[in-house]
Amino acid sequence: MKFMAIIPARYASTRYPGKPLAILGGKPVIQRVYEQVKSVLDDVYVATDDQRIFDAVIGFGGKAVMTRVDHKSGTDRIEEAVEKLEESGKWRSAEGRLQPDGRNKEERDNIVVINVQGDEPFIQPSQIETLMHLFDTPETQIGTLGKHFESIDAIENPNSPKIVTDNRGFALYFSRSVIPYIRGKERDEWFGEYPFLKHLGVYAYRREILAEVTKLPQSSLEKAESLEQLRWLQNGYRIRVGMTDIETVGIDAPEDLTRAEEFLLKHLA
Repeated sequence: MKFMAIIPARYASTRYPGKPLAILGGKPVIQRVYEQVKSVLDDVYVATDDQRIFDAVIGFGGKAVMTRVDHKSGTDRIEEAVEKLEESGKWRSAEGRLQPDGRNKEERDNIVVINVQGDEPFIQPSQIETLMHLFDTPETQIGTLGKHFESIDAIENPNSPKIVTDNRGFALYFSRSVIPYIRGKERDEWFGEYPFLKHLGVYAYRREILAEVTKLPQSSLEKAESLEQLRWLQNGYRIRVGMTDIETVGIDAPEDLTRAEEFLLKHLA
């Protein structure tokens, strides 16, 4: 199995423009993400639509791919980056050979693309390794991570999507609502009645599956919940959920940078 990571990073964020270049502990956020992923994988690329981010990545010794500005999701940006890498011959097989264009489906199924968001500077090597091990199971088409919630207040936050899985760890549904509903109990008792699972937005896809899901139109469930992964589930794709006990500290707004600085100081202390 061949693994490669693509880190989508755009400049024009609505809530925090330029956040990949924000300085965290003396380094741009995107550099911290890159270095965390690079500690596990040899092949890591930043996929960006902005020359400033591209130049910053090259400047600290990383690898980057320029992509279009009109992508609606990070998944679409990753697909374009992968296509460009394949066309340029920079994508290598597990044996180290340069791959020609036009791989067949079997070859693509042995390549896994890991999607790490460009605003997750504290992604841990163990989390990336957990994602990779999900593909030890041939039925896994897409992988992601889940973590148990620690309070009912956190569970009720619609910005923290919830997951329910089957007995083998494959996702049945993702929702911004609290799922499952605990019948016969007061809401403040729910936390102790069921191990509610938080979704962490890191993904991995078999190469062929990545190509397929980026061609799908938006689904009704995706539109209802504003969760891209519901498009994949609604079209019959199987998403396996790996477990982690590590909380990530993402940067969505300027105030999150202060929290990340505090986390970094505590982590390095």
